[in-house]
Amino acid sequence: MRKIHVIGIGAGDPEQLTLQAVRALRGTDVFFILDKGEVKSDLTQLRRDMLDAHREEGTYRVVEARDPERDRAAGGASYSPAVGDWRSARAGIYARLIAEELGEDETGAFLVWGDPALYDSTLGILEEVLDKGEVDFEYDVVPGISSVSALVARHRTGLNRVARPVQITTGRRLAEGFPEGVDDVVVMLDAHQTFRRYADQDIDIYWGAYIGTPDEILASGPIAEAAPRIERLRAEARERKGWIMDTYLLRRKPNEQ
Repeated sequence: MRKIHVIGIGAGDPEQLTLQAVRALRGTDVFFILDKGEVKSDLTQLRRDMLDAHREEGTYRVVEARDPERDRAAGGASYSPAVGDWRSARAGIYARLIAEELGEDETGAFLVWGDPALYDSTLGILEEVLDKGEVDFEYDVVPGISSVSALVARHRTGLNRVARPVQITTGRRLAEGFPEGVDDVVVMLDAHQTFRRYADQDIDIYWGAYIGTPDEILASGPIAEAAPRIERLRAEARERKGWIMDTYLLRRKPNEQ
């Protein structure tokens, strides 16, 4: 039976690898990496650097495939179908890689940024591959340090406050309104800096980009004060690198409803 490890490798810092993750790395024969193109080639290199740090050259194989393009212009009712098409395209690639590149007695691995259980598609895609029945395997999941955990650690704050809930959502959802009954909101996948809509409210923002990497950028403060700086830092970073990954926590004062 083929075996797959889905390994959470943290938000970018090689020292965020857990002992369990290192053990899984050392027990893997083939690592599957989806190439996102030249602009994001440093993401691939970070994965290779982690392998170099924990594996001897020649003791494993790396198999790369091009990540399918997603229709990022799709919105509204078209958004979910576009994501579904992209995931199905990925499932086809995963199935081919496992069937053609992994021996029946070998172990493969997917190295997942952050934690595989938080805003990552790998687990759902592997289930889709299994449902199609074209290739058989078993898999396990190694949790990782998410960008959410890394963000609040770098800002030296907690994710929630005493007896208060916290919600993790996306920029697309935040654009629909601040979640009701929640004063602490973590926002991921926000390409439009939606936090600017709440600059007139008594809300603090804890923002970070490329968290855990040498390019890490942090900013915090009341939104009205921090937003211009974040916009500038974000624009400069995107121009310099060609892409950006950022996450932020919005913390509303309890008396602001």
